Amino acid sequence: MNNLQTFKQWVKTADHPLALTIKGLHGNLRHVEMPSIPLIYTPLRITHQLISNLFSRLIQFTYWTPMFKTRLSAPCRRLYLYGGMPLVQGSLALEISDDCRISGHTTFSGRWSSRETPILKIGKNVGIGWQTTIAVGTKVVIGDNVRIAGRGFLAGYPGHPVDPIARAKGLPDTDDQVGDIILERDVWLGSNVTVMKGVTIGEGTIVAAGSVVTRDLPAHVLAAGVPAKVIKTLTAESDTTGGAEQLRKGAA
Repeated sequence: MNNLQTFKQWVKTADHPLALTIKGLHGNLRHVEMPSIPLIYTPLRITHQLISNLFSRLIQFTYWTPMFKTRLSAPCRRLYLYGGMPLVQGSLALEISDDCRISGHTTFSGRWSSRETPILKIGKNVGIGWQTTIAVGTKVVIGDNVRIAGRGFLAGYPGHPVDPIARAKGLPDTDDQVGDIILERDVWLGSNVTVMKGVTIGEGTIVAAGSVVTRDLPAHVLAAGVPAKVIKTLTAESDTTGGAEQLRKGAA
């Protein structure tokens, strides 16, 4: 331990008046605050936000979005990326339709050991939230108007084999561990929802936050739990006026 560390330790532990004085002065200095004067700091905050937003929009328009579009299999219009550019890993055919909003903190991953190129198809007017991962084993299809909240996980492949010896050798997962995932139009996945391989979620269905979907879900239901189970059937009225409240209750 060097001299400075020895001195710090002595100040922290000693009952000597000098050590106590230094400790008290240090504590007081750590809690010194600049007064928040609204007349000064409110305009500064507003100016900072304006500059940050303008710079972010400029980077999105001139850099992130056009660069990301070169990764797509077909043109798309009015793509809105926010917070950067999604990470694309592995071999993956990526199709995105018009009017989609995708967080830059999203990962699209294709199974690298597939015999055929995995395909991810995203429909029109789809929203994909922060820190979502879509792992495509063979095919993932996301229908029009689907909403995937933050930290969603579509697990089309696991990445590792079940056999521990093969796993220790770094071998890939096997074909029986892989499957398609289909989210039909108007599906809404709450925050931190996991959808496992081989699952189809029917049109208009809502899956509550934190759920794990291991089996197919029918259309127009509210599902919740681990594994996710149908809680109730959604009417057209509840879909449009009470979806958020049902999602909250389902998660509880």
